[in-house]
Amino acid sequence: MKTAVMIGATGLVGSELLTQLLADERFGKVISLGRKKVDLPHPKLEQHVIDFAAPSSWASLVRGDVAFSSLGTTIKAAGSQEAQRKVDYQYQLDFAQAAAANGVPVYVLVSAASANATSGIFYSRIKGELDRDVQRLGFTQIRIMRPSLLGGNRKDARFGEKVGSVMLAALNAVGIARRRREIHGSVVAKAMINAALDASGGTRIFTLDEVFTEAARA
Repeated sequence: MKTAVMIGATGLVGSELLTQLLADERFGKVISLGRKKVDLPHPKLEQHVIDFAAPSSWASLVRGDVAFSSLGTTIKAAGSQEAQRKVDYQYQLDFAQAAAANGVPVYVLVSAASANATSGIFYSRIKGELDRDVQRLGFTQIRIMRPSLLGGNRKDARFGEKVGSVMLAALNAVGIARRRREIHGSVVAKAMINAALDASGGTRIFTLDEVFTEAARA
């Protein structure tokens, strides 16, 4: 059985990922690093409360067969672009660097459909920069998920995303905006696990349609 190490377990995708990993017999241990523990007692779960800003204090904990990263925030929650960059780029890069240094062979990242390192849009640019930079770390296998608008039960429901979800559903019903249709966090989580257990090496970036397909793969 494999050991998974992850960050982002309190988020929309991360909480679904954690639940699925704990239920998956192919994983015998799940190590979760975060600013706070999740209320989910389980014999397979090992939790560590960490300070993401001090990677030297937790880097040694990033060990296992697969590293999953689904950390993320919004500029509204973070308060500034600088603060959002720390969460959406730097903290995740620090985690990936620790995983690579400790010999974790497989790295799976939740990115965004708009990720582009040269974009003039701040959010798209930092997502693209992270996608680019983790590919330079020498993992045996890298899987990058690029979903669109995420659906599911958020603890901090976002009005704008609710409106966007309704609009995209309406547009998709008439065949418009299919490439930006909503995807449930549980589907992304399932795709992450399936992709992580694919024995083929190298890097693969999953578009929205491919995330749906990978989640459905037996």
